Amino acid sequence: MRKGIERKMGDIVIRGRGVISGKAEGPALVFKTSVQGNCAFDLETGEIIQKGHPLEGQNIANTIIILEGGRGSAGWSCRLHSTVVSGVGPKAMIFPKLDSRTAAASVVAGVPVVTDLDQNPFQVIETGDWLKVDGDAGVIEVNKVPK
Repeated sequence: MRKGIERKMGDIVIRGRGVISGKAEGPALVFKTSVQGNCAFDLETGEIIQKGHPLEGQNIANTIIILEGGRGSAGWSCRLHSTVVSGVGPKAMIFPKLDSRTAAASVVAGVPVVTDLDQNPFQVIETGDWLKVDGDAGVIEVNKVPK
């Protein structure tokens, strides 16, 4: 099977490496700018509260988040984990590449994670697209939402 984007019946398939196993589906929330560890998320609601962030006011609860990487200290992964424990975290996460913060966040969050992608997700996925993430196979199915 060739690398890259495969188009089948309107879906886009991105292949990568599964980091944390499991399957999830939900709406995409695309972070074109990373978030800080200590002030990114409200731990009780999942709302993005980082002042001035382009997604401030949006919510990560029950979404599939796509992030370039983490910013700040190791507290980034702890706060993300807290949202999952509180029931307001993401269903899955997608990272083009892992860094130390996103790797730690992947482990502690325990939701399906795919990385090392064969395509740039920021060019393929838009906020609101419906995603199916398979952390076992390292596959992301993108169902484009009509604009």
